[in-house]
Amino acid sequence: MSRTTVATIHLGALRHNLARVRALAGSARVMAVVKADAYGHGLERVARALDGEAEAFAVAAIADGLRLRAAGHRQRIVVLSGPDTPSDIAEMQRLRLEALIHHDAQLPWLVRADPARGPLRVWIKVDTGMHRLGFPPERAREVHAAVLAMPAIDRDVGLMTHFASSEEFEGRDTALQIARFREATEGLQGPRALSNSAAVLGWPDARGDWVRTGGLLYGLSVVEGRSGADFGFRPAMSLTTRLVAINHLAKGERVGYNGTYVCPEDMAVGVAAIGYGDGYPRSATAGTPVLVNGRLAPLVGRVSMDLITLDLRLVPDARVGDRVTLWGDGLPVETVAASAGTISYDLTCGMTRRVLFVEDEA
Repeated sequence: MSRTTVATIHLGALRHNLARVRALAGSARVMAVVKADAYGHGLERVARALDGEAEAFAVAAIADGLRLRAAGHRQRIVVLSGPDTPSDIAEMQRLRLEALIHHDAQLPWLVRADPARGPLRVWIKVDTGMHRLGFPPERAREVHAAVLAMPAIDRDVGLMTHFASSEEFEGRDTALQIARFREATEGLQGPRALSNSAAVLGWPDARGDWVRTGGLLYGLSVVEGRSGADFGFRPAMSLTTRLVAINHLAKGERVGYNGTYVCPEDMAVGVAAIGYGDGYPRSATAGTPVLVNGRLAPLVGRVSMDLITLDLRLVPDARVGDRVTLWGDGLPVETVAASAGTISYDLTCGMTRRVLFVEDEA
């Protein structure tokens, strides 16, 4: 059980965000990416909120597909890492999971698929510039033909790629990746899936037949200097806690471990019940915005395991027990992430078991 630290997941925001993605995606179908426990929002919770709304879910591992099937979800489920061992093929057939194939080592495993278990749906990943997973573009036709020749493989073989810097809307890299993908897959049968969340926002030429959206579903942006709200999305997570102490310190007093913050004047310093033990980033620097009763109370001193300290000079009427917002309404998580030298995905994925998760329909 947590102390007072609560992550509220807004189910209405999830549905709003999916509708917004759909409006941007045109005729493309939506593959809702729910890996990493739905970016920290809760796999089953998010899948339940989007059940019947998203045409497919995308996960990172077979275990997540098992969780979704156990929860009763019947949508298509794509395993973005594909099979890791030969025995995974039978399990993927049993669970009706779709395999992303990205390496030569996986091809012999597909031959083991048993037609009696039903056809196995496969996606072929083409590495157009990310250089992480995928076959070189010049091998796309060869691999596509090899997969289609296997008896237990569904004839509707998909083709996928992943963009390395699609959040750079004026950059050249994504345009080159789109061109490489089109050239490599020209004339091949099967649905295409190119766009991640940032590409849905900035690269309309990359819609394809499917879009794979993760961050946008949760109201998150990775576009530098812009929040999800700037693009019409709503934050699906609010993180809050309470003030547990208020200390009145004299000018020159030091705050926190190693005394990194020195009070510039006599001032009130609030102590809030959250720290890196809850998933709040230890890398957050002094000045990182925090809200107390909706008003700015910047972080001072170092984040500790259980507590943070706040400058209350702009909230002179603050009292012990008052609500503290770390991100959510009025404070985009992207702003906090920038102060911590990271991205919003890192923060929402980092919540620990000590945080109490609750839901609302907003």
